[in-house]
Amino acid sequence: MSIHPTAIVSPKATIGRDVSIGAYSIVEDDVKIGKNTSVGNHNTICSGTTIGDNCKIYHNNSIGEVPQDLKYDGEKTKTIIGNNVIIREFVTINRGTVAYGKTVVGDNTLLMATTHIAHDCIVGNNVIMANIATLGGHVEIGDWCNIGGGAMIHQFVKIGKQSLIGGGFSAKQDVPPFIIGAGTPLRFVGINKVGLERRGFSDQDRALIKKAYRTFFKSKLNRGDALVKIKTELSQTQEIKEIIEFIESSNRGII
Repeated sequence: MSIHPTAIVSPKATIGRDVSIGAYSIVEDDVKIGKNTSVGNHNTICSGTTIGDNCKIYHNNSIGEVPQDLKYDGEKTKTIIGNNVIIREFVTINRGTVAYGKTVVGDNTLLMATTHIAHDCIVGNNVIMANIATLGGHVEIGDWCNIGGGAMIHQFVKIGKQSLIGGGFSAKQDVPPFIIGAGTPLRFVGINKVGLERRGFSDQDRALIKKAYRTFFKSKLNRGDALVKIKTELSQTQEIKEIIEFIESSNRGII
């Protein structure tokens, strides 16, 4: 363990093996930091935060601070950061509220500089958030998503797994899995072909996903009838079932 003499680490924090904490960083009570994690300079890690193993936290970050929610009244809530997470400079991650109780960032996620994750967000595994990307409260981001630089995700929006949101655009409604969303207002511009190839999806898998979304977004059918057609005319693979379930469970509507 290596703790810079200017760092302030609470004796009530739990620090794992081979952790390093840089100059002027503050680690408050009830913080847990897993083994082999590196905390750079000028970071504040607030009470109720758990950080996993093998994380790399650069400089000038605020993790687990109280939410920017006027209803918050000092309740004890949590911030949970997974394993192998990279947090670049000037990132802000707010703790949860009583609504969910915690904010979660999954394993193997990369948060580039100046990204913001608001209270009660659930960010999946293997997610990339590029510079200045912003999540409002209660946002859910699926595994393997890519949120482009400067993108803004409205509170309560859900982004389905393996989707990509183009840089500088805003999502005000739910974005189903496996697609690219871009434009103003945000719209479907195609399946996330490159991302799916990287994840090992076959040509047949991608073609079926593409057919489902062309039916839903591009046909002359209304969306209810389009969904019926997807259910009745396409092979019900795991991916097609996930698309149907996501659309049917949406509370904010689909882009």
